[in-house]
Amino acid sequence: MLRASEVCERAGYPTSSLVCEGFLTQAAATSIGLGMPNMPVATIVGHPGTQTADEVRRNTRAVTAAEVIANLTVQPDDIVLEPEPGPQDIVFTGSFEEVEEHFYANEWSDGLPIIPPTKDKVEAFLKFTDRKPGEVLGVVLPSSRAVTIWATAVNGVMAGCKPEYMPILVALAEAMCDPIYGVEHSGNTPGAETLIVLNGPIIKQLGFNYEQGALRDGFKPNTSVGRFWRLALRNMAGFLLHKTDKGTFGNTFRVVLAENEDALARIGWPSNAEDMGFKTGDNTVTITRMTGGDVMPSVTGATPELLLPYLADGVAKETGWEVAFTVGGLTHGTLRPALVISPILAETIAKAGWSKADVKHYLYDHARMPAWRCEMLMETWTEFKITSLQHQVNLGKLSRDFAESDDPNRMVPIVTDPDDFMVLVSGDPLRTNAYAFAHNGYLGFPVAKKIVLPKGWDERF
Repeated sequence: MLRASEVCERAGYPTSSLVCEGFLTQAAATSIGLGMPNMPVATIVGHPGTQTADEVRRNTRAVTAAEVIANLTVQPDDIVLEPEPGPQDIVFTGSFEEVEEHFYANEWSDGLPIIPPTKDKVEAFLKFTDRKPGEVLGVVLPSSRAVTIWATAVNGVMAGCKPEYMPILVALAEAMCDPIYGVEHSGNTPGAETLIVLNGPIIKQLGFNYEQGALRDGFKPNTSVGRFWRLALRNMAGFLLHKTDKGTFGNTFRVVLAENEDALARIGWPSNAEDMGFKTGDNTVTITRMTGGDVMPSVTGATPELLLPYLADGVAKETGWEVAFTVGGLTHGTLRPALVISPILAETIAKAGWSKADVKHYLYDHARMPAWRCEMLMETWTEFKITSLQHQVNLGKLSRDFAESDDPNRMVPIVTDPDDFMVLVSGDPLRTNAYAFAHNGYLGFPVAKKIVLPKGWDERF
């Protein structure tokens, strides 16, 4: 709404953006990022989703309508913003404790201790990239700030990364700027959090964990790079709690998930890098935003036919309202759920001659939900209206798989194509556990970038 209003205001047409009461601070911060801190807004009292029609009508008459009229007829006061420091300005000098307090007070830290980003430390990171410090990788919302190589290094220092992690950080910054990912949605209310998937020889070169304890903090590369992402969202994109980050509950940052490429090579499965359009063996990073997940422990069976029902059930159970990204409540076909399986499970499945593609097809056929539940999620429990699955099939938006009959108990897919499932191999090599992630659809669509190493990289190891 505010972005459309900005275009109109700059063209000379007065606007009044309707903003729910819980989003007023976000609207104020977003307006600053758009360069128009006095953007007129009108309050929608409370949350209309919990109000009767009479309550909505009464609140609109009493509050919203008057503010709309004022916004369209009265020139708002000018607001002059304080200039921000330059990218290489010294912003503070003091003791370690004083630096911590200053950064926290200015909302530059996540509340955990940071490494003060001195010029010497930042320049040490810049030695691990051939890119120029001032190079702009993109401009991201909501702050409309430029994502630069220098700023990437600064946040890497703060997160506790080592300088040699810099090529990964640059690739992540490039992914953040990719419009397909949609970083501007990072503060949406479900509180989804980014999963970072790492592939390539760089996993072993830099000591990333890809075995027991995957997705657990405790390994510096996995943990600090995961923390970098959250700090970058704060300091470059501009997502601040109680302002532009409106996650109702929220997840904290996730540590990097590195794939076990030795296990993949043994069974002849492609890596996630190949699934994302690169070659197995390329150093790549993939980002995808997940709303949550859960473990499937003690997966038991010596054949795919015995193992996969449990896995499909776990994947299906993780998907609830997110099916709106599949069936048209929000989009059609942008849901990308992820299944992480331990190497021993992958090896057992592959031993029977099954490919990764076979696993995805199985999930498509069996990781399903009842049609009535899908329609109830869209039409009654939420406000993602689709009329019916049959209606969407009639429009040509969904395949016949979603309307094979009119039985409300028929099982329908949670994605539109088997390749929509992400299947990853990592974790304890000898434990029969798996993990399923629910995806946030186009509000964090998977994007992969190749990690570009500086000249002379191989000589460093």
